This record gives sequence, C-alpha cells and structure tokens, in this order.
Amino acid sequence: MSEATAISEPQFLTVGEGDAERKIAFIIRQAASNDRGPTFVWLSGYRSDMSGTKAIELDRLAGELGLACIRLDYSGHGLSSGEFKDGTISRWLEEALAVLLHARPERVIIVGSSMGGWIALRLAQELAKLEGTPKLDGMVLIAPAPDFTSDLIEPHLRKKDRASLAERGFFEEKSDYSPEPNIYTRALLEDGRQNRVLTGIINTGCPVHVLQGMKDPDVPYSHAMKLVEHLPADNVVLTFIRDGDHRLSRPQDIERILSAAKGLIR
Repeated sequence: MSEATAISEPQFLTVGEGDAERKIAFIIRQAASNDRGPTFVWLSGYRSDMSGTKAIELDRLAGELGLACIRLDYSGHGLSSGEFKDGTISRWLEEALAVLLHARPERVIIVGSSMGGWIALRLAQELAKLEGTPKLDGMVLIAPAPDFTSDLIEPHLRKKDRASLAERGFFEEKSDYSPEPNIYTRALLEDGRQNRVLTGIINTGCPVHVLQGMKDPDVPYSHAMKLVEHLPADNVVLTFIRDGDHRLSRPQDIERILSAAKGLIR
C-alpha cells in the first residue's frame, strides 16, 4: 500500500444522544499488512487537534513501520462538532473510548500529549472494566497533565477568576499558543475532580514512557515526578528534557517521542 493510499479521509462517529449528540472526526491509517502489529492511538491536548505536528509525525512513523494509526478530534476541537465550552474530561474520554471501540484494533500503543496524557490514563482504567477491548501494549505520555484542573489550575485561581466562575460559569486566561484566550468552565473544573487519577495506584497494565520538558511553563516537571510515584506497578521510564518546553515539538523532541513509541513495539 502506498503512502498516499494508506491514510483515509476523516470519518465521523456520532457520540451521545439528544442535546449531547456530537459528531466526532477521526482518521484511521490502515496497517500495510496483516502481521498484527500494534495500532498507535493519538490523544491531543487541550485545544489541540489531530492535525498538529506531533500527531502527524506519529502517523508518519506508523506509515514507515506499516502499522495502523488512529487520530481523533475531541468535540469542540478540529473537525468535530460541538462547542468547546461544553467540553469536560468525561465528555472527551467518552469520545476517545467510542472511537477506539468503533475501530476495534487488537493491540494499541496510546500516545497522549498534555491533557491527552490524562485522558490516556483514564482510558486505560475504562478499558480494564470492559471485555473484549484492545490490549494495551504501551503508553507514551508527553508533558502529561493528569488532574491539571484540580492540581494546576484551581490552587492558583485569582479573586477575579473565582468571581467570573460564580457569575458567568467560566473564566478566561491568555494563551501563549493562540490569539484566542483559554476558557476554563465551572463544569470542566467540577468534572475534573471526578476524574482524578493521582489519588492512588494507577494500574495501566503496560509499560509507560513519560517525556517531560524541564522548562515547561504549563506543567512543572515535579508534576511528572508525582505521576511516576502513582505508577509503581508498571515498567516506567521518565525522560527529562532539560531545555524542553511544554509543546516538545522541535525536531529533536519529535525524534525522542517517536523513539519512545517505537521502543514499546513488541
């Protein structure tokens, strides 16, 4: 199969019912052969989508290796429908799980960036509850932000942020990555508390490789160390990138990410 024909057009999956219904865009690169290698699954960060640099590079690696790759846009992101302000961890987790169960790969390596790392950990927990789900071969977490709402946002809320949450149900914060401000809703913060994972042992049942920049202004590297403390049962590798930022999208960062993903292939 040629590189051009390996990637299909975006498909859409309906998730939710009634007012909660949304059409979730996803792209599946089919494997080049039937050798039953693992499928890469890309989970983006907050306000990022499946057309970002890291997502495209992971898909390209899958093509080089003849493996399948699944990418999706959460509701309110990219090509998917729905309002961004309606998004919560539970909602975006539901969408990722729905796409995975629809695609039905046998084995997966999940690569999650920032908030996608949180969703990856929750996805592992939800898959463990179900029968006949894909086997988790490994996980690459890039600047992972599990529990970021309760650990990284709520402790630093200013008086005006709290007032805005009470009066309007959200507050805005200047974004370093977009001219549009970040919007954090009361629903997102409340739902985040229900999805916390840094409360006890996290059993992913697979090897985990965490990559964390030490000059990350959004997720301090101490947060990655805290996560590793909650993953004692797994084969965990933590790579600190001394001059790395939050995005980890420089060529040398991409090379490390792809190397970590390849290292988990059995």
